[in-house]
Order: sequence, then structure tokens, then C-alpha cells
Amino acid sequence: MIRALILPLVSGTIFGAGLTIGGMTDPARVRGFLDLFGNWDPTLAFVMGGAVAVMALAWAIQRRMQRPAFAATFSLPDARDITPRLVGGSALFGIGWGIAGLCPGPGFAALAIDPVPAAIFVAAMLAGMRVARLAEGRGGA
Repeated sequence: MIRALILPLVSGTIFGAGLTIGGMTDPARVRGFLDLFGNWDPTLAFVMGGAVAVMALAWAIQRRMQRPAFAATFSLPDARDITPRLVGGSALFGIGWGIAGLCPGPGFAALAIDPVPAAIFVAAMLAGMRVARLAEGRGGA
């Protein structure tokens, strides 16, 4: 049980610290990145570049592993198709991200830094997720 909790605890702590240190819990930074023709802020590009570099290394290591260190099997995505649902959901995500300047990870991290606006964002995000499930006819969790 403890071993199963260590990896999520460590990775979540690193993720939250990275978001905060990189300034990604500040909606103005994210909106600045999306303002291509105004006062563009490249900070998010560096954060994403760092994430891509680390993930590329992780994929290279994973290919050589027989099994994961903290699970019985690898849980890797197998879908490669681009569906209207994926495109529509991505567009809605992007619109919400552009308006709020937050996406789910930084939104939750912002709860520790600026709790009131972050709590409003997180509550609205969870409500949107619930409404989408109900609209799809999958009212369950």
C-alpha cells in the first residue's frame, strides 16, 4: 500500500513544484503565451519543451523495460485515431484554457497559491465535466 502511494506522491509534488517555479499557476503567463500578436510570453513554450524532453527520455527507457517498476504491466494508450469527439473536446479545452489561463494541473496547483479564484475555476471545471457526461448519456463517474 505504501509503495503504491509513494510514486503518485513524489510525482505530484514534483509536478506542482515545477508548475509553480515555472510560473504556470499564473493565468497572466498562460494568456501571454496565447497572445501571439501582442505581448507574447514564451515561458510556457520552455515549460512544454522541458516536459517533451523528459517524456522523450522516458519513452526511450520504457521501450527497454520488461515491466514497469511500480505496476504489473504498462498502461499505454492504444488509440491513434482522430475523431470528431476528440477535435470538439480539444477545441472546448483550448477555449476554456484561453479564457481562464489555467488548465486542470495548474488549476489544482493554484489552490495552494491563490485559493479563491482557483477553487472557482476547479469547481466550474468539475461541473463542466459532469455536464458533458450527462449530455453524453453516461451519467456515471
